Amino acid sequence: MKVGGIPDQDASRLVRRYDGFADYLSAKLGVNVEYIPSADYAAVVTAFSQKNLDLAFFGGLTGVQARLLDDGAKAVAQREHDAEFPFQLHHTNDVEARSLGDLSDLAGELTLTFGSESSTSGHLMPRHFLGKIGLDPDSSFKSDPNYSGSHDLTWRLVESGAFDIGALNEDVWKRAVRDGAVDTDKVRLLEKTPPYFDYNWTVTSGVDEKFGDGFTQKIQDALLDLSYAEHPEILDLFSTERFIATENANYLNP
Repeated sequence: MKVGGIPDQDASRLVRRYDGFADYLSAKLGVNVEYIPSADYAAVVTAFSQKNLDLAFFGGLTGVQARLLDDGAKAVAQREHDAEFPFQLHHTNDVEARSLGDLSDLAGELTLTFGSESSTSGHLMPRHFLGKIGLDPDSSFKSDPNYSGSHDLTWRLVESGAFDIGALNEDVWKRAVRDGAVDTDKVRLLEKTPPYFDYNWTVTSGVDEKFGDGFTQKIQDALLDLSYAEHPEILDLFSTERFIATENANYLNP
């Protein structure tokens, strides 16, 4: 069984996350489980649609893309807080804005970086909320938007002063602050958005035919059985204390 996920963070952290998870899932399901890394978000969607992955951890947007390409694929689990997941905009201390609304008058003087183009919290939803205040990321700012490729790199680019504003997922920011990795004298929170459904585990169609009747349900049960008391190291790497059930319909209107 092959498992993958969007490369939204540092590669070494992703290897630790999925290697431990693969060991757990292998013991739980009684099959060999292998983590298959991907170069970028689009590569995960492609691998999933071509049945090179049986289970994948997607963001809201990439999950929708994958399920559109694989009719019958099912979102089966999410982290508890993914039912109400915000993104955050951060800025350097040189920026005078104190809220998202303040950007309307300042955008023409500022540079902006997103994460991956296929990221829900690093691009899709930030673009949506900027549009709601009349800002077009492609024309309202000092230059075309940058796409860093990952949330970790986004805050690092803002911290370094390479870009004035950056959009990233809240979990990554909280971990960077907790670990003392980011200098909060150089980077500050500008805005935290209203919540939406985001990350999810999705099982490809055909899994029951490949591994036996009811295997999709077994995967969901294994995810929901993953307890913090027994496997804190795995769940910490997913920034959650547990997974809960979800369904495709939750991601139709992010």
